[in-house]
Amino acid sequence: MPTSPAPSADPAPLVARFFESRGWSSFPFQQETRDAYAAGRSGLVHAPTGLGKTLAVWMGPIAEAISSGELKTEDNAKPEPIRAVWITPLRALASDTARALSEPIEELGLNWSVQMRTGDTSSSIKAAQRKRLPTVLVTTPESITLLLSYPDTVKQLKGVRTIIVDEWHELLSSKRGTQTELALARLRTLSPGVRTWGLSATLGNLEEAADALVGVRRAGTPEPALITGRHEKEIRIRTIIPKQVERFPWAGHLGLTLLDEVIETLEPARTTLLFTNTRSQAELWHNALRIAKPEWEADIAIHHGSIDRASRDEVERRLAEGSLRVVCCTSSLDLGVDFSPVEQVLQVGSPKGVARLMQRAGRSGHQPGAVSSVWCVPAHAFELVEFAAAREATDAREIESRIPLRKPLDVLVQHLVTVALGGGFDERTLLDEVRTTHAYRDLSDQEWSWCLDFVEKGGNALGAYPQYTRLRRADDGRLTASSKAIERTHRMGIGTITSDSAMLVKWSGRGGTLGTIEESFIGKLRPGDRFVFAGHLLEMVRVRQMTVEVKKGRGKKATTPRWQGGRSPLSSQLALAVRRKLDAFRQGDVTDPELEAIAPLLEQHRAQSVIPEPNELLIETTKTRDGHHAFLYPFEGRLVHEGLGSLLAYRITRDEPRSIVATVNDYGVELLAPDPLDFDEPHWRALLSPNNLLQDLLECVNSSELARRRFRDIARVAGLINPGFPGENRAVRHLQASSELFFDVFRDFDPENLLLDQARREVLDQQLEVSRLRGALERLELMRCTIVGIERFTPMSFPLYAERLRAQHVSTESWMDQVRRLSAGLEEAAG
Repeated sequence: MPTSPAPSADPAPLVARFFESRGWSSFPFQQETRDAYAAGRSGLVHAPTGLGKTLAVWMGPIAEAISSGELKTEDNAKPEPIRAVWITPLRALASDTARALSEPIEELGLNWSVQMRTGDTSSSIKAAQRKRLPTVLVTTPESITLLLSYPDTVKQLKGVRTIIVDEWHELLSSKRGTQTELALARLRTLSPGVRTWGLSATLGNLEEAADALVGVRRAGTPEPALITGRHEKEIRIRTIIPKQVERFPWAGHLGLTLLDEVIETLEPARTTLLFTNTRSQAELWHNALRIAKPEWEADIAIHHGSIDRASRDEVERRLAEGSLRVVCCTSSLDLGVDFSPVEQVLQVGSPKGVARLMQRAGRSGHQPGAVSSVWCVPAHAFELVEFAAAREATDAREIESRIPLRKPLDVLVQHLVTVALGGGFDERTLLDEVRTTHAYRDLSDQEWSWCLDFVEKGGNALGAYPQYTRLRRADDGRLTASSKAIERTHRMGIGTITSDSAMLVKWSGRGGTLGTIEESFIGKLRPGDRFVFAGHLLEMVRVRQMTVEVKKGRGKKATTPRWQGGRSPLSSQLALAVRRKLDAFRQGDVTDPELEAIAPLLEQHRAQSVIPEPNELLIETTKTRDGHHAFLYPFEGRLVHEGLGSLLAYRITRDEPRSIVATVNDYGVELLAPDPLDFDEPHWRALLSPNNLLQDLLECVNSSELARRRFRDIARVAGLINPGFPGENRAVRHLQASSELFFDVFRDFDPENLLLDQARREVLDQQLEVSRLRGALERLELMRCTIVGIERFTPMSFPLYAERLRAQHVSTESWMDQVRRLSAGLEEAAG
């Protein structure tokens, strides 16, 4: 006999009581979000970290459930079917999120269950979820997409009333964001009327972000709400100032020299997160602190994405309970996790972006009304200027935009197979659905037909191979998976995250796992070599297939692993703020402690050259025994300067054959040639012209080879290659060989293949940043050009010279020794 539903209740007093029990009252933006949700609207909530965004968006569904009578009674022991899907970008956030969502559910007596489904969820729980999903599912873009590939869970997902995407800014400008857009469109089709909400803390282009989140509105759908937490959270940004700033600095020479000052900052705080920009730096700092403060060893931990999941879970547990003094970490702890005991944050090295510094600062004081505090530790003298600029930009809330991707067809191809596995689709109906996403809103009929042909027949080049005929047409015209083997292979490859092949690091004999290290690093080691990883000094014993066996090493000296993709370029907002700070110094404003500390360096530069104004391009020329140098300072960031350096070298050698070497950093470009580079202003302006940019850029870089490398990731996402079955990690060289074979086949036999076109577009848009480079050249056209001949390296040119020397040295130690000697010589010559 069916049980009677629980009686409905007025949610307002219950929700108010929940807040009052914690001594809280709702912020206006939280009430505004609940009202918008109750009105049936979707939307985006943008507020500082720690201000209560989670409760703002979560209490709307809670209040609706109370009104619907979904309270727990003696008669309805079985939880309600699925009502809400919460999508988080990181698996590490899932457990903390599930706890936060469960609190009001339990306290207010809702008959709801909360479960996680991520890559870390056990197979038994996943199997049970296939039969019945929880009321609230906390998951990731990859896991929700995987659920959409099963017909039984697709039927259950028709009951979803709410979808919430956490940290939307983190997904927005990536293929994972596009994958999320497609999953949201599918869920909106399965459950018409479902409301979609997103949370973000650090984002500049809010309206565009909201458009990407909610998609193209169908007729009759309420206009989405864009809600901002107007209560500004105080962020206190301070810098650890070196006792002495050398006038001729180079990248990375400070860093650990400030270890004593960092320890002084750590000592009075109960818990500190020490953020670094790379996993290598996290390992270095953890090892240095462990050696310098052996009495702290049990209270120091390390956390980054390559460390074993169980070890990271233990660190997060101890952080939450406040039993750790300091955790050296990377972006693995940037997002959403609420560790209230954290009192302060340290940022080692420039964050390279305003949003990143704000996000990391917000890990401390993670509650309404509390101050978020971050100490900045420079690794390079010029980073003192960056920290002062970041503080000014943070106070003005000049936050970077994240631009959604446009039509990545490899993601769409993968999605077509996913939907086919989930019960099949009618091609016209699915096309209409796909066009409701921001990413594919202008997808052409031709592009759609090509994608269908590619998954149904393998396109023009692969039709003879049955494994690439992934879909078949049923008698009613619907497209479904062509075989069980295709289903198994596709589900293993769902997702858009690609990286270098990772090798498992395990204790020899004991068998315990420490984490993963890229194959390219391990390939340089021999048995007996020592390296630092996961907070341990290790000695390599042997390598078997894709597993590295290690034992505890002895001594203090060891290599630190390096992972690909470690360098972040200076953002446009921060680059502009740096220019403003330099101009402030030029005009005599040294009120910032960072500018006061770096004043001797800048004065030395002014004595030898010019401190450029915001509308001025400085070009320095000189001659050394290495050849003739030209140093240009556009202040546009490393990635733009890489394209600019290649472009200038090409245009100079096209006019007059000669050898040119280009070196870049975030502030400028060095050109080195055997012949003089003392061009006049009209010549430099011609070299820097935005005219014929695309044609010249394609000529000056090996665009075909760059596209070939980019194609590996595209081929993986599109399902042409896969990393193998569980436990069968394929070496990256094998995946690369397979993708290169496809690249060559398409180039020779299917030159109109749209995945080839996508590879070329990604090289231009993401690797060479053509649009940003064009913008930089257009700005340079309007600037005054100042050409200065210098007798010896200036404080701005010397870091570029040192950067070029780094590439010529096999040993980091020998490079540092040579740069120190050169720096000392310049100091002596400068008096």
